[in-house]
Amino acid sequence: MSATHRWQLLAILIGIGVLLYLLGPVLTPFAMAALLAYLGDPLVDRLQTRGLSRSASVSIVFAAMTLALLLLPLILIPLLETQITTLVEKLPQYLGWIRERLMPLLVERLGVDPALLGTDQIVDMLKAHWQQAGGIATTVIKSVSQSGLAIIGWIMNLLLIPVVTFYFLRDWDQMILRVRELLPRNVEARVAELARQSDEVLSAFLRGQIAVMLALGLIYSIGLWLAGLKLAFLIGMGAGLLSFVPYLGGILGVGGAVIAALVEHHDVIHVVYVLIVFGIGQTLEGFVLTPWLVGDRIGLHPVAVIFAILAGGQLFGFIGVLLALPVTAVLMVILRHVHERYVQSDLYREGATKQPGLGTRDPGPGPSPQETSDTPSPSVQTLGMPADSGAAGPGSRVPGPGDGTPADTQ
Repeated sequence: MSATHRWQLLAILIGIGVLLYLLGPVLTPFAMAALLAYLGDPLVDRLQTRGLSRSASVSIVFAAMTLALLLLPLILIPLLETQITTLVEKLPQYLGWIRERLMPLLVERLGVDPALLGTDQIVDMLKAHWQQAGGIATTVIKSVSQSGLAIIGWIMNLLLIPVVTFYFLRDWDQMILRVRELLPRNVEARVAELARQSDEVLSAFLRGQIAVMLALGLIYSIGLWLAGLKLAFLIGMGAGLLSFVPYLGGILGVGGAVIAALVEHHDVIHVVYVLIVFGIGQTLEGFVLTPWLVGDRIGLHPVAVIFAILAGGQLFGFIGVLLALPVTAVLMVILRHVHERYVQSDLYREGATKQPGLGTRDPGPGPSPQETSDTPSPSVQTLGMPADSGAAGPGSRVPGPGDGTPADTQ
């Protein structure tokens, strides 16, 4: 690809990016529909391999996705409402336990100054915010009710998403084929390979990691419910959904569950139950769920995961946190490809061609002048003979590495 073509391609990509930015509000339902179609396309392809037509497969998958999206809120919202109500009722008890039991323990064992903890200010602030929550909710509901245009737009997007999802599901393979046909022939194979690797990484995260999060949330919720915690669902699902950040979900889940167990039951046995539940969950995640559902295709170090999430949140807020890992995984695929191209380039190989042994070992300090004068010449050393023995005759044999010195031969 010439420099002119590269600049043209860069200009096209920049133009597409600017257009997507300007059409962001309009493209939101289409982006959601594309995400749902991407998640459902493997199921459609699998049904097609069993003899069903594309339309029938799309209809089955679309009906299942619609049913799931309708039933989940009906099941989750009442549970969340009950758990949040229980949390609001128990909040003064939890705060009192932290102030009267936990903080004195920290002061006694760690020598922390009580003034630095500021427990009274924290309690007063939380109480004030809980008292203001009803007023804030009322204000939000009132403002939304007064904005009829916003409600109409929200309803239109809600109705548009399933329609666009159905057509995306039906024509997904054809759209991918059309995009591939538009690529320049000299880069089509390379871009297709990058797209294939990116698809593996994205599918591992979007389909695999989300399944791991939901499975962990279910395991934690059932386990904490069997352990007798009233906030089992809230703590368990929260820990499961935060498990995409290494160690964050487990640490917050264990901390919240231990405090809830101590406040509700005032004994150690329920704390042991909590630790057993999270120990089982972490074991299943490491040895069963993640290898089975995700595998090693993402290939992100835990430090890179944490940095990506923090950077995404700093740059783009909550949406950046959600998109940090998929975008980082795709960037890692591109960087691996760039690295492969770099090690095959003349820039990387230039030093190796000039000095082949450079970097293989440390040559050490050079010989002294006296040692240099006593050292045989390279031409004679090559033959493996003493420097003063003269040239080899026509019938002479060059000694090998195991022949020893001439004295030994005699």
